Amino acid sequence: MGQVAYLFPGQGSQHVGMGQALYQTYPEARAIFAQADDVLEIPLTRFCFEGPDNVLTDTINAQPAILTMSVAALEVMKAQGVYQTPAFVAGHSMGEFSALVAAGSLSFTDALHLVRERGRLMKLAGEQSPGGMAAVIGLDVESLATICDEARRETGGVMQIANDNCPGQTVISGEKEALTTAMEKAKATGARKVVQLAISIASHSPLMAVIADEFAAAIDAAPISDAAITLVANASATPITRADAIRAELKAQLTSPVRWTDSMRMLIGQGVTRVVEIGPKDVLTGLMKRIDRKVERVNVGDTAILSD
Repeated sequence: MGQVAYLFPGQGSQHVGMGQALYQTYPEARAIFAQADDVLEIPLTRFCFEGPDNVLTDTINAQPAILTMSVAALEVMKAQGVYQTPAFVAGHSMGEFSALVAAGSLSFTDALHLVRERGRLMKLAGEQSPGGMAAVIGLDVESLATICDEARRETGGVMQIANDNCPGQTVISGEKEALTTAMEKAKATGARKVVQLAISIASHSPLMAVIADEFAAAIDAAPISDAAITLVANASATPITRADAIRAELKAQLTSPVRWTDSMRMLIGQGVTRVVEIGPKDVLTGLMKRIDRKVERVNVGDTAILSD
């Protein structure tokens, strides 16, 4: 019998109404949402259920909202008796914080504080060092890396791969002129689709370095423990459990690409045959379908009906 991994989505999976069915049906979910409101001293539950969309999408709110929804779904799984201890956990970008809660490395309260601070600082970085991101469909990551190098040389601006999500689906990130150049080159090289994202923050790029020291201080101050369940790290696509390695990973992923394809292939290589995505939407199971469709894919999210 193969192993199971739990996956946790990142920013972009948020949507108005997320978690409401869980909240209305399960007291465990209500407790998690109430705790988030209390800890952050904001009406996060209302943002999740009612929006407005621009408020929920604001990175300072989106990150704790996704964390809260994911942890609420996880707690409901436990209460309903469908939880089984996974061999691995992984989270896409800020989803790594949800994964660390599941792994017993971070408390929900401490994770809330960290992602709220991460969102605040990323928003600040976007104001101090504005940039952008674009999704590129239909080019391999090696070709896109070459395009980013060329755009960097031609414009003198920051430009790099931000997310290697799955074969043929990559996100690039950097300064505006370099981004425009890279997008044009990607189209000319044969990309099926190139879409600039509605964001002024160049996540997972050196433009985040302006807030790196302040975020590192927040990570160092947080009570992070060794993980009871192995985490596959975004920045290195390697398994880690020690608290010092987890701290280093959370700092590194701010400016480093998310190596999601490599992370999922690492899980498959370790015998994972089933992944359970816990949180809003089904982005990560969709990516797994493109990485290896033989892997069984399950979603535990907005629906109040959980099954194994």
